[in-house]
Amino acid sequence: MIIDAHTHLWKVQNGIVNGKPVRGLSGGRADFGGEVRQMLPPYLISGENPAEILLSNMDFAGVNAAVVTQEQIDGSQNDYLRGMEERFPGRLKVSSLYEEGKAPETEGFSGIKICAGRLLTQDLWKHEAVFACAEEKRKFLLIDLAEGSAQTGALRKLAEKYADLRIAIGHFGMAGRSDWLSQIRLAELPNVRIESGGITWLYNDEFYPYPGAVQAFRTAIDLVGAEKLMWGSDYPRTMTAITYLMSLDFLQKSDALTEREKELILGENAREFYGFPEMPEIRRIRHMAED
Repeated sequence: MIIDAHTHLWKVQNGIVNGKPVRGLSGGRADFGGEVRQMLPPYLISGENPAEILLSNMDFAGVNAAVVTQEQIDGSQNDYLRGMEERFPGRLKVSSLYEEGKAPETEGFSGIKICAGRLLTQDLWKHEAVFACAEEKRKFLLIDLAEGSAQTGALRKLAEKYADLRIAIGHFGMAGRSDWLSQIRLAELPNVRIESGGITWLYNDEFYPYPGAVQAFRTAIDLVGAEKLMWGSDYPRTMTAITYLMSLDFLQKSDALTEREKELILGENAREFYGFPEMPEIRRIRHMAED
């Protein structure tokens, strides 16, 4: 059983970065605040990033299920994602995007996403209503914090106040950046988990098999325990550098983690935390580069 705790989908990319627009172009490229960037693998030529292609990648890699998070740089995909769980039962858990100054959408979603590091008002207490809503509606809360400890104090107190709210911190606490362990330590709280979406981006300079990223897992395990960590791919943006399978097997093949730690991080923790149902085994199909 393998569950990807951090993926993205969109119909039309229409977001904002640093106050400037992000717009999809052809060939997997995007106008990223005035700079043309490769946003998708180049074979996704339409600019769309649909669920069907994610699920095909998951089937090939042997991934049973995935969590769909959102990002301000893509723009709200709530209309596209609403009802996605019913379309692909048992395979996806989907979050809505919290837009600053608006009430979070909950109908048709299992969770709410806060891009905390991109908020105009960075004080998380100013967004307490989102935490209250998520707990009341029994939704999980996904949050990408600003780098370092700028928001960790507020999040710790909010997590303590809303103790029944499931909170998952993304980007592995911005591993390798300044004071990243202050975010990892939040998982000392019983309702907080850490997911690793984007970790291959953070250690992109190393490239596969990402020894620094593996060491970051080892450090986090020693600090808060393997039971608090979940694997995420950050599909599809990290697939501009590596394949989807590579985003998974750098951990699967590592001898720095025990087999039990891998079982927890790659699937069991996410299944319990997000409430995935029983999932059928995905049959592995040999590919053409194999004997």
